[in-house]
Amino acid sequence: MDEPSVRIPLAELRRVLDVLVRQVEAQATEGRVAVADPYWSVPPAEAADIYAGPPELTLGMVSESWEHLERMVGDESRAVGYGFVWLGDVLRAIGTEVV
Repeated sequence: MDEPSVRIPLAELRRVLDVLVRQVEAQATEGRVAVADPYWSVPPAEAADIYAGPPELTLGMVSESWEHLERMVGDESRAVGYGFVWLGDVLRAIGTEVV
């Protein structure tokens, strides 16, 4: 059985991100948002396997994910697809704080 997939238009994704960042900017102090650093994480490979039962949790750090993203921006040759996972960690933390 093939897994269902969702096709997300990249132009719309960019627009969504822009709307959300503008909304956070309106609430931010000094152009920054504070978030909790450690969090419980589900390893991505286990999160997608819904038939294997509940996955084991690991500990994640928003600061670590942010450092990876900053290095990627500083040197775009370091850009990797996993950057979306790191960005997801950061966005989840922001979404939890800015309600």
